[in-house]
Amino acid sequence: MDKMRAMVLSECAPIETNPLKLTQIDKHQITKPNEILLKIEACGVCHSQLHGIEGDWKELGIPPTLPTVPGHEVVGTVIEIGKNVTKFKVGDRAGITPLLEACKKCQYCKEGKEYLCETSVITGESLKGGYSEYIPVVQDFATKVPQNMTPEYAAPLFCAGITAYKAVKAAEPHIHKKIGIFGIGGVGHMAVQFAKVEGCNVIAFSRNAHHLKVAKRLGATDALVFSADQENLLKEIKDKHGLLDAAIVFAPADIVTDTAIKAVKKGGMIVIATIGERPSFVAFEEKTIRGTLIGSTKDMEQVIKICDEQNLEVISEKFPLEKANEVLKKLKDSEIEARAVLIP
Repeated sequence: MDKMRAMVLSECAPIETNPLKLTQIDKHQITKPNEILLKIEACGVCHSQLHGIEGDWKELGIPPTLPTVPGHEVVGTVIEIGKNVTKFKVGDRAGITPLLEACKKCQYCKEGKEYLCETSVITGESLKGGYSEYIPVVQDFATKVPQNMTPEYAAPLFCAGITAYKAVKAAEPHIHKKIGIFGIGGVGHMAVQFAKVEGCNVIAFSRNAHHLKVAKRLGATDALVFSADQENLLKEIKDKHGLLDAAIVFAPADIVTDTAIKAVKKGGMIVIATIGERPSFVAFEEKTIRGTLIGSTKDMEQVIKICDEQNLEVISEKFPLEKANEVLKKLKDSEIEARAVLIP
């Protein structure tokens, strides 16, 4: 059996202890007639992987099994196809979101919301993860990537990009709608641009001054430093812009969600794209609080199309695969500008 290099997690532990070990494991093979095999060109490094690796999400059943190979935003070249594959040919480029597979039979799959499937297989929660050299995927759950997109541009689109796109769609965007985006990192910097494509006026919030500069450069109308002094921050928002029409929360802190809800006008929309406690909610203010999770294969095709046509910017830094522990530590310490990408 051929071998491949992979960064394997055998037990959850703080990233400072270097829990990911560079290991030779069996190279993945095609096992189904509708699968393709990708030689991985790049895999983005997502903050949710850090939570999984460190054991923060054990009560959510993440990771479901150990050992595991993390990594769930993958782009690569098709090097082999199963006998029933019609969507791809050898030499095509393709990407995979965190949704590696779904049943295609349940009510969610039939509604075109296969990412909500109860029996879905998640990329990077088994030995099939992106922190390695090869990965197989059923053709229906892979999306074509144009030849002109670099790996470090394309890979982050498959989690950060689709999460940002779907969150903006959930905020029901339209021209001149005033949307607050709370948290401008790997996902938030993409959301600013998707909201701008829809003609929205974006007000960006971050604790990090550098991220605010990035948001302004990418088209945010204004960028405000997030502060835990809620009263003063809400006053600043109201004085400068009035109440927001909608807010999208990417920062995983309950104080941020609470502030976002209070910054939105009565009857407005708050989209939560993170995990946390449910904050106080006054029913009589007629606000809508909505959760969001990645998106469908159709959504992913739209992300690729918009990024290609509108030339949206993906801010990424490249690192070799074996540096995964160090990269995740940088992410933990907020030393990554937007998205880190591992190159095998």
